[in-house]
Amino acid sequence: MSKLARSMWHQLEPIHAIVYFSPEAFEEAAALGYDVESRWPAYFAYRLAPLGAVGARSAASACYSFSPGMVAEHVPAAWETASPADVLRARLTAVDRTYRTLLGDALDGAELAEAAELAGRAARSVTAAGRPLAAANLDLPWPDEPHLALWHAATVLREHRGDGHLAALLAAGLDPCESLVSFAAIGAAPVENFAGRGWSAEEWAAARDRLAARGLVDDAGLATARGRELRDQVERMTDELAAGPWRELGEEGAMRLAKLIGPVLGPVFGSGLLPMTSTLGIATVKAPD
Repeated sequence: MSKLARSMWHQLEPIHAIVYFSPEAFEEAAALGYDVESRWPAYFAYRLAPLGAVGARSAASACYSFSPGMVAEHVPAAWETASPADVLRARLTAVDRTYRTLLGDALDGAELAEAAELAGRAARSVTAAGRPLAAANLDLPWPDEPHLALWHAATVLREHRGDGHLAALLAAGLDPCESLVSFAAIGAAPVENFAGRGWSAEEWAAARDRLAARGLVDDAGLATARGRELRDQVERMTDELAAGPWRELGEEGAMRLAKLIGPVLGPVFGSGLLPMTSTLGIATVKAPD
């Protein structure tokens, strides 16, 4: 079931993540007063608003791999620009506008409604204990319209997986910066792609030195056999911790969901809004036929 959990993450992550890149999402954030010259003010506001008006430490804890200094540049100032309740309303409006642009008349199809029902079943089944972002999104009202319900379910499921991933990193003894350095070391993405997480060159080098002292990277910063083994352990644990909702839905239900969201993924990928190389280690893949 852990393999199915990974496969479904690849299918659902783009459905959620489009809100951090669409023009409509930036327009809604700008209307609230956020600076949209960079995507980060809107990102932190949209992602963290379900938690309420959190402070810098809580925000950095939830956004584990970001530099605490970078997070503190945006939170708690985000809540001085707009309240979490206003941000949540704008977020849902942004999702609605984005998907109306991408899908048009397909929003009214029976297959999208079925996809929303299946994804909702999986999302509502998650165990929220120890999963603050998943729990916070579960506490929000469930949207009625199928495209919004599908996005909301995808959000709960990706945050459920993400919360579990942080537990796996902690179990592996990888601090926030080390988690990125070790990921780059296995070739998951070029080192420069991680610059947006806010770590300085000195902090990155210090994290690499700590990993080298543990025998996890070599002098060139590339993963050793032990380093690859540890990252494999992290990914296995992440998949295992994310498997619960897919046990609930079952393999047949999950494969039906993957098929149904194919017509959503096509326009999402075709929009060109998502980055081609992600720091998540997720590929641009299509749903199975």
